[in-house]
Amino acid sequence: MTVQRTRQGDLELIDVVKSFPQREGSGVVAAVDHVSLAIPSGEFVTLLGPSGCGKTTTLRLIAGFEMPTAGRILLDGKDITHQAPNKRDMAMVFQSYALFPHMTVADNIAYGLQTAGMPRAEIKAKVAAALDLMSLGGLGERRPNELSGGQQQRVALARSLVMEPSVLLFDEPLSNLDAKLRVQMRSEIRGLQRRLGITSVYVTHDQIEAMSMSDRIVVMNAGRIDQIGKPHEIYHRPRTRFVADFIGRANFVETTVEAAAGDRATVTVLGKTVQVPVEQPLSAGTRVTAVLRPEALRLVEDTARCPMTIEQGMYLGAETEYILAGDGQRLVVIESGLSAQRLFAEGQTVCVDFEDEAVHLLPVG
Repeated sequence: MTVQRTRQGDLELIDVVKSFPQREGSGVVAAVDHVSLAIPSGEFVTLLGPSGCGKTTTLRLIAGFEMPTAGRILLDGKDITHQAPNKRDMAMVFQSYALFPHMTVADNIAYGLQTAGMPRAEIKAKVAAALDLMSLGGLGERRPNELSGGQQQRVALARSLVMEPSVLLFDEPLSNLDAKLRVQMRSEIRGLQRRLGITSVYVTHDQIEAMSMSDRIVVMNAGRIDQIGKPHEIYHRPRTRFVADFIGRANFVETTVEAAAGDRATVTVLGKTVQVPVEQPLSAGTRVTAVLRPEALRLVEDTARCPMTIEQGMYLGAETEYILAGDGQRLVVIESGLSAQRLFAEGQTVCVDFEDEAVHLLPVG
């Protein structure tokens, strides 16, 4: 199956707002608060954030299921802000699959094509190609309740792809699957999207899903965009404490800039003085928060610098996780590989070590 689109799939949101009346009846609340986002053709972008952050409402605005209070939505330069959902060159894969239980797999996939009035022979060929693409060959005459969860998700995806949309939308499509199948399906969806080159917008609250699938991640918080970037940028160079805390796990240590020159700042963190690269110039005396990822830390027995006590150690096979306390600070340290085989005892006094580059600084407040 080859997706051939008459449009490119360049999607743009310009200062989009969606407000709802407050439950108390007085005033409004902005579920989406002045969101601007440009998604070029063929890119896989994930809207990520906790419940209530505005990601699902943003997706529904793109799909046309909600109309914005303000702002514009463009597809290939054309304003589609107030266009009906069925007039937009888009398709959505839902969390619940939304398959018709009384129809066969083939009929479910063919439904949109039939509604569009496509000739029967062409529908048959497209459905056969979609079944083959999604590894559903031989299952066309089965009903949805005769399929596994993963197979039902493939049917839902095939039903969207067969329409050959310019933009494919995903509303937490893997949340109903078990952990092992989620891993398999996210790999399949990403591989398929790359082969077909369809612009994709994916909504999830699962950080691992977002990190493993996305070209770029849009981290949302309270209706606004906190940060947009590639997965490694979001993880290693978060711009806010919210992003650092939401993406993966992080330790936060407050400190003061001792010296600054150009794109580097000198700080002392956990008794170790380091020179840290910074994106924005800082001045000496500025209070900052040092972000340290647990896996970037390692334990050493030399306790002269900053002694801490191991409160808890959890051996997890491939890694060992420790919780440390000392000097009013609690830390999480994750050791993996050969280091994970070296076990420290609970109650033991240790020191935490790390490379300069492991420290990322954020402004306090």
